[in-house]
Formats: sequence, structure tokens, C-alpha cells
Amino acid sequence: MQKKSKQHDFVSRTGTGMIVVAWIVFLVLLYTIFEDQLLQRNNPNQNIVTTVNGLQKEVVLQRNVYGHYVTSGTINNHPVTFLLDTGATDVAIPESVAEKIGLQKGRTITVKTANGTTRAYRTRLDHVAIGDIRLDNLNATILTNITGHEVLLGMSFLKHFEIVQKGRSLTIRQ
Repeated sequence: MQKKSKQHDFVSRTGTGMIVVAWIVFLVLLYTIFEDQLLQRNNPNQNIVTTVNGLQKEVVLQRNVYGHYVTSGTINNHPVTFLLDTGATDVAIPESVAEKIGLQKGRTITVKTANGTTRAYRTRLDHVAIGDIRLDNLNATILTNITGHEVLLGMSFLKHFEIVQKGRSLTIRQ
């Protein structure tokens, strides 16, 4: 009788363990599926296509669900996520991103941002690119009060291009 009880306990524990493993696999699968969808909602411009009309290069960006233009790009050939910000004077880089891509901190300055007045550092960028649209030797600011990983793509970059917004798209021409 005791042998059957031990066997029943083993089968019961094994069944419970299999159910737990199945739930974990199911949740990991759901996370994997929905992570891509959430990233696409925040940054619908992850795979930039540059069109060339004669000598002119053109990139068309779509607004994200929050109404912002977010896109993948590069700084000094390191992948970054840009948030286009016509209210930013320079390319404004969170300190954590600047450290990750190896930017040198220059002189200390005080800046006023949406998050208040803060200390920042001047820096110089060798290259900034969205798709095949690229500029070299740009001023930038490393901000100490920005959390997250999005780089504000300000006017030190944007002023060099023709920008047309129509509906939910923004076209950048070089």
C-alpha cells in the first residue's frame, strides 16, 4: 500500500512540474512575440530605407503611437535610437549611451532641458547617420539628467536637411 502511495506522490509531483515548465515556456514565448510588437510601436523606423533621386538622398519616417518620430541610426558607427527633437539645439546624448559608445567628455556646461537645469558636457561626433543620410563632425551634448537610451536628434543635425512633415510621415532629404 505504501509503495502505491509513493508512486502516486511521484506521479503527482512530476505532473505538477511538467505543468510549471509548460507555463514557463508559454510565458517566454508570449514575451518574445510581444517584445517585437512593443518595440515596433515605439520605433516603427527600425529598418531604414534610403531612396536616391539623382543626387538627392531621402528617408521617410513614420510617427510612433505616441506621435513622435523615433528611428534607428548610428553615432560613430555605433547603433543608437534617435528621437527627433527640433527643440534641441544639439544632438543630446544620455550619459549612459555616451559612455557605452566611448564619447569623450569635453568642457562642462549648464543647460536647461525639459527635466530642468543640469550639468552637461560638450563633445564632438565623427559621424551621425540615419540610413544613408550622414553628417560628419557635429557638435553634441552629453546630458547627465536623461535616463533611458534615446538620443535627442537636435538641430545641429536637422538644420542641414530639407524636412517635410505630411500626415503621419516625415521626409528628410539631403
